[in-house]
Amino acid sequence: MATPTQIIFKCVNEIFGYEKNARTHSKSQVAEIAASIQEFGWTNPILVDECGEIIAGHGRIAAAESLGMNEVPVIVLTGLNSEQKKAYRLADNKIPLNAGWDDELLSQELSELIDADFDICLTGFSQVEIDDLLVEVGSESEEGDERYTSKIDSPVYEPSEAVPEVSALYDDEKTMQLVESIRLAALPADVEKFLLAAAERHTVFNFNKIADYYSHAPENVQALFEASALVIIDYQQAIEHGFVKMTQRMLEIVHGGEVESDAR
Repeated sequence: MATPTQIIFKCVNEIFGYEKNARTHSKSQVAEIAASIQEFGWTNPILVDECGEIIAGHGRIAAAESLGMNEVPVIVLTGLNSEQKKAYRLADNKIPLNAGWDDELLSQELSELIDADFDICLTGFSQVEIDDLLVEVGSESEEGDERYTSKIDSPVYEPSEAVPEVSALYDDEKTMQLVESIRLAALPADVEKFLLAAAERHTVFNFNKIADYYSHAPENVQALFEASALVIIDYQQAIEHGFVKMTQRMLEIVHGGEVESDAR
């Protein structure tokens, strides 16, 4: 059994990846790792063997390269045979995936970060995941009609003075990969059109940066952002555009008395 030695620093050009590494790292995920390193520092050294071949940390070395770093912290694992290295590479990635989440506690932690105006993107959760979790936990906290009075935390973005590039507002890498695959599949026109539309669902939006861009955009662009639900100024507007469906109880609270409605 190999014994980890002390953390040392190695030049990036002294480290090389394992050519059969089965774990993939998209550009967006590498960017997330890089952002984490910038915010929290190096909390997890790269593991290499005696020759400098990576055992664990391919994503971290890619992030270091994107940040222009010349040296990175590493731990050299000695004494592992070829089979142990292969097994550990898989275990290092798979074992953490076998864990679960306590949704209620996770929701509380995320809500506290949002309330503190912390950059929630640094957690690795997408905005869609966060929104779905907060709504789900809020709606399940009480039984019956009373659940509609439960507190649901929604993120509120405060624009900064920065005006980001449009390319920073979203990540469509996975969408473009799907689009390419769909167009190469020689599908019937109607099926291709449907799948191309569905591929857009994989585009990830950075709502913090969208808020920054929106706040500095001309009125016609702001109106289109609102119509696309990239920015929701008030709930009435959201209802008009069909982005929010109100419960019967919520309609009564807003308008007073009993209201006939098909909204659910």
